[in-house]
Amino acid sequence: MPATDKTDIQCVVAEEPAAYSDAIASSDEDTPYTKVSEVTNGLKTVRIPKQTASFESLPSKKNHEAFIRTCVDVLLKEAVFEGTSRHNKVVDFHNPEELEKLFDFGLRNDPSTHDALVKLLKDTVQYSVKTGHPYFVNQLFSSLDAYGLVGQWLTDSLNPSVYTYEVTPVFTLMEETVLREMRRIVGFEEGRGDGIFCPGGSMANGYAINCARYKFLPDVKTKGLHSLPRLVLFTSEDAHYSVSKMAAFLGIGTDNVYLVKTDARGRMDVDHLEQEVKRSISEGWRPLYGQRHCRDDGDKHVQCGRRVDVLKFWFMWKAKGTSGLEQHIDKVFENAKFFVDTIMHRPGFELVVDEPECTNICFWYVPPSLRGAKSHPDYVERLHKVAPKIKERMMKEGTMMVTYQAVKRHPNFFRIVFQNSGLEKSDMLYLIEEFERLGKDL
Repeated sequence: MPATDKTDIQCVVAEEPAAYSDAIASSDEDTPYTKVSEVTNGLKTVRIPKQTASFESLPSKKNHEAFIRTCVDVLLKEAVFEGTSRHNKVVDFHNPEELEKLFDFGLRNDPSTHDALVKLLKDTVQYSVKTGHPYFVNQLFSSLDAYGLVGQWLTDSLNPSVYTYEVTPVFTLMEETVLREMRRIVGFEEGRGDGIFCPGGSMANGYAINCARYKFLPDVKTKGLHSLPRLVLFTSEDAHYSVSKMAAFLGIGTDNVYLVKTDARGRMDVDHLEQEVKRSISEGWRPLYGQRHCRDDGDKHVQCGRRVDVLKFWFMWKAKGTSGLEQHIDKVFENAKFFVDTIMHRPGFELVVDEPECTNICFWYVPPSLRGAKSHPDYVERLHKVAPKIKERMMKEGTMMVTYQAVKRHPNFFRIVFQNSGLEKSDMLYLIEEFERLGKDL
């Protein structure tokens, strides 16, 4: 519209920023408006209110498309690619008190703006551990698979829950396909066996114990615990704590978990197991053995609704093929072997197990000050303190992430887990050199 004087107002339309950098440049957190460029012809500029989040659950192209695209751009740039770059940190570590000042954890009555939500997205990425980073070798999982990521996004986009074929026809058949093929690989005959997807190892152990108990004494399902004799579980003395946890959860009791001795390689002592079984029988208890999985088709899961865990794995398998998964396994074993062969000839490194059987490598790094000092009475105590100190330094610097632990008589040692097939021999050398750099003055 034509201006009549310099006090007239010109209407200006501002679109949602296409990327976060634009949002930062055009936002002002102190005001509920989005800034637009000043008009140079002497007319006033109208400030358009910032777009705030809607309470309605239904996605809207008008309200959400630009926001979602901006968020995806942030995730791709900062979490997927920069978060897995060898040139960046594994973690930007801060103590809890510091992080609470740096990150907006507070919940408020009023809705947030989209700009503020994108800022939270960036901050979440910045201060989180990058488990897809090549130098994150801290857990039994690692890496960020591009095909798995797409499968996960697809899962969350559809937001299904696996109840019945009616609700999830594609995923029901997908689960059956994957589980059938996995059973075939491990040696089950066609049509034999069953399986389920679990949200973690603890739940898997719980299912296994419950299935064994049902196979052993089926009346437990209808008559409950009062119908049972005292049952005893047998597990390795080095077993995961979830066995005892699930024994408590299922009403068996932690006192009824008998720990079986292990040898130097962590394998169960069969003679001791036999002794413990005989002891439980002589005391009047019923040994509970883990049997093959029992089939009860309509009632296999503790949950009613559950997440579709299969899609991420199925999509990866579909993308790479069985041969690609085999190459992945071969690569991580090659990396583990190269790492072991290298540290065996490197001063200061000592293996806990001389010949590791898998891709979990357990070792000590002995700093120069302790080399040749094994005969000293305080050697073990001093070595025990080395791993925690190196871990503290690596976390603060963010250069890598490797866990440590103590087992039985052994002082703290590092456990490095190779699962990422994107690592090369040069990465093995980098990790070794980092231990040397971080621990040389201890």
